[in-house]
Amino acid sequence: MPVLIVIPARLGSTRLARKPLQLLAGEPLIVRVIERAREVPGVDHIVVATDDLEVARAAESTGVDVAMTRADLSSGTDRAAAVIVRSEYQRFDIIVNLQGDEPFLPIAAVTGAIDRVRGGDAIGTAAAPMDPADRDDPARVKVVCNDRSRAIYFSRLAIPAVRDPADLPDAHWWHHLGVYAYRREALLRIASLPPSRLERMERLEQLRALEAGLSIGVALLDRPAPSGIDTAADLAAAEARWPDHAGALR
Repeated sequence: MPVLIVIPARLGSTRLARKPLQLLAGEPLIVRVIERAREVPGVDHIVVATDDLEVARAAESTGVDVAMTRADLSSGTDRAAAVIVRSEYQRFDIIVNLQGDEPFLPIAAVTGAIDRVRGGDAIGTAAAPMDPADRDDPARVKVVCNDRSRAIYFSRLAIPAVRDPADLPDAHWWHHLGVYAYRREALLRIASLPPSRLERMERLEQLRALEAGLSIGVALLDRPAPSGIDTAADLAAAEARWPDHAGALR
């Protein structure tokens, strides 16, 4: 089952202007994410999907493919689907949507998501243990799974909601990470559907798949993981973290 990583990179971010081109340790963020994608074992090809020529030039400087997509596509899922219908990408059975603001995403999150699809799920993703102090942060998406590690629901709210303080010592929250692996037919089906009711309410594209009845397997990591870069404060924190990250790669 050949694997394609698609990195959607939209220039028009609302919370951090020109996000893919913001510098992280001297390189555009999109370049740092491409570098991360190249560390994932078992991947056959990488392509950046963007609607902007500046982003395209930055990505092409690394030697990866770039696919220009329409500016009006509303999500990374839709952008990935627009890429895989092209003739040069039709041989790939598993498509990974690696969000363009995740330079620190654990490699185990990507391989775990791919393994969930190889194991039979329509979609694979990943989650990491969350510090309870962060559970009410709407920027940190939470996921609840069943006993087969399949997603029941995703929310920006603290789920599960603990009603009795006596239950708090046994409670834990899972931080959903920014990666999806899809079977080709699952990705095309999701992209053919309009945004769902819950997706519009939570502003979470993965809820479209759940409402359509597709299984989302979740690879559960054993340690916390950093969030993606959404704001100027996130970028500053990433800059401070970079020396340790780069040192670990040597």
